[in-house]
Amino acid sequence: MKRPNGEGTIRKRKNGTWEGQYVAGRDQKGKLIRRSVYGKTQAEVSRKMTALTNDLNNGVYIAPDQITVAEWFELWISEYLGNVKSSTKAQYDYQKRIHIIPELGKIQLQKLTAPMIQKFYNGKLAAGLSPKSIKNLHGIMHRSLNQAVLCQYLKVNPCLACQLPRIEKKEMKTITGGDLKTFLTEIRGKPFEDELYFAVFTGLREAEIVGLAWDCVDFDKQIIRVVQQLKRERKISGKNEYVFDSLKNGKTRTVSPAPAVFNLLKKIRSKQAENKLKNGDRFRNEHNLVFTDELGHHISTSTMYHAFKNRIAAIGLPNVRFHDLRHTFATISLENGDDIKTVSENLGHATVAFTLDVYGHVTEKMRKDSADRMQKYIDSIGG
Repeated sequence: MKRPNGEGTIRKRKNGTWEGQYVAGRDQKGKLIRRSVYGKTQAEVSRKMTALTNDLNNGVYIAPDQITVAEWFELWISEYLGNVKSSTKAQYDYQKRIHIIPELGKIQLQKLTAPMIQKFYNGKLAAGLSPKSIKNLHGIMHRSLNQAVLCQYLKVNPCLACQLPRIEKKEMKTITGGDLKTFLTEIRGKPFEDELYFAVFTGLREAEIVGLAWDCVDFDKQIIRVVQQLKRERKISGKNEYVFDSLKNGKTRTVSPAPAVFNLLKKIRSKQAENKLKNGDRFRNEHNLVFTDELGHHISTSTMYHAFKNRIAAIGLPNVRFHDLRHTFATISLENGDDIKTVSENLGHATVAFTLDVYGHVTEKMRKDSADRMQKYIDSIGG
């Protein structure tokens, strides 16, 4: 059957499948290079032919038996990632340049095998890359090679046969009791005191804290809307810059912190007004952010993190991470009677099940406390 636009021919084969033939260019002697694609239906082959023709017309087509892993990844990142965030695309490009191309780039794509990829992963693990980082690297490899299958460069995705190292669940740490009191005393009067206090008693992530705008703070209703984060994004150019982004799982949320948090926010608002008056035109809080320096510039998450690590080391808890402040907030909330759904929503978790999984040990204590309270009631009525 002749295609209406003359891009090639499609015919039904004796075994009932369909074949599409197209011209992929000319060889060195000027002879036409004809190639075929196959499918179970005429419509499937037609779709593949259309995609190939578009690649040929756009000058991005490379013969399947000639393209290398490096060439494919360059093509994939430049042409097939139009539906991902720029930060994600930059991360893919970074992994490609640092890890994938140096070790696998020269291999012809059609000769890339599962054992080659497995050896690549094992070598990275031996070199010190964490299991989680290897899982992320595998995710990029898998997605890219899936596209190569769809484009007829590969028959199957060799990543499917690879085994990943086990990811050990990180031990959750919290700052409770006397340690928390010591920590709050330690940060008093030090750089980033306000940000660290706010983190302990709201459970917001680092990027959510530095991205919080005054428009999202309602003093009358005593609520805070968490709608964005300010992240340091790696660009394909290699430069890093801070950009506003959607939240981690795309879900905005509303939280109702304790009155002490709003007292802190009022103090911060007054301090900003003083800085604006003192610095005049030099004060530039263009995004109306809550946490800024004296000139209204946004806070760097890395600088805030280092200040936190200095304070936490000073009280003898060097292994506690900034993220553990979220664990601290959640644990305090649960132990003081908040239900698991409220805590899950305050933290911005995707599901309550995830919160239960993370804080199962806390809920066990809550169940025991509940049993103790019931026993006291039974005793009080002479049961």
